[in-house]
Amino acid sequence: MKSWQVTAPTGVGALKLMERPEPTPGPGQVVVRVRATSLNYRDLMVATGRYGPSLPLPLVPLSDGAGEIAAVGEGVTRWKPGDRVAGTFFQNWQSGPPRRETFDTALGGSINGMLAQYVPLSADGVIALPPHLSFEEAATLPCAALTAWHALVTNGCLSAGQTVLVLGTGGVSIFALQFAKMHGARVIITSSSDAKLARARALGADHLINYRMKPDWETEVSRLTDKAGADHVVEVGGTDTFPRSLRAVAMCGTISVIGGVSGFTSDVALRDILGKSAVVRGIFVGSRDMFAAMNRAISLHQLKPVIDRVFPFAEAPAAYRYQESGAHFGKVIIAVEP
Repeated sequence: MKSWQVTAPTGVGALKLMERPEPTPGPGQVVVRVRATSLNYRDLMVATGRYGPSLPLPLVPLSDGAGEIAAVGEGVTRWKPGDRVAGTFFQNWQSGPPRRETFDTALGGSINGMLAQYVPLSADGVIALPPHLSFEEAATLPCAALTAWHALVTNGCLSAGQTVLVLGTGGVSIFALQFAKMHGARVIITSSSDAKLARARALGADHLINYRMKPDWETEVSRLTDKAGADHVVEVGGTDTFPRSLRAVAMCGTISVIGGVSGFTSDVALRDILGKSAVVRGIFVGSRDMFAAMNRAISLHQLKPVIDRVFPFAEAPAAYRYQESGAHFGKVIIAVEP
């Protein structure tokens, strides 16, 4: 079989297409025939060496993928060949809070990921797909969708009538927009592109802020909310945006820290957090139980993930470069040929 590997932490150029033996499942494992994968910002960090100094290289990248069970190992009774599944980001996080050892089973980081024609996974580390989704659509769920769900629904206890501030129009942000509207919330979204904002409007965004035109976008959030601020802030920007997010959040509101596109450090006075009585919570994907709850809601509402572009398996490096360009709206997919 073929798989892509990150051979050195030097960028997209270090992605190499390799021949590997087709895996066989061990006890408690399944082998998934991968049909589609999706990219996250994390995958760019892995490829460029910004994710951590101790990644096991060479590494099959990508946490997100969907396909069908090709084979089951000894003792596996819940799955059969042909079942449509996605892998879970953390192979051993079933429920409850994460444990230290949870992070040792992160696909495409601590262990080999999904950018291959066949992958061996824990039988507890796969989940059934919503029936109405294609493999390409389902491949968007394990990281971006679940992170947004965890932030807003599981931990955020989002309710109708609340205001959600979403930064940008990448994968997590667009899922946050969709889940917020699903729950009857009002959404304010930011982007530097009027064209992307128009697409967000079509998905239900209530207020649009072009942060190039209005760099003090937190002031606009205050105006749009009659100075109340946003009940939930989906914070993906990091260094450049977190101080503004803190000024934009409502009293007793929640800032879900999800990413750091501009970096992971911040100079914020603790009195600003204290003065808002704000909750600042780090969100790192989610458990299998959260994934199952999210899939039930996706099925009930027939939600369709937003896919920007699909690249063929042989052009995986081009997909990485497109993700890196920031031109995408929603998710970038790599289809794995049969």
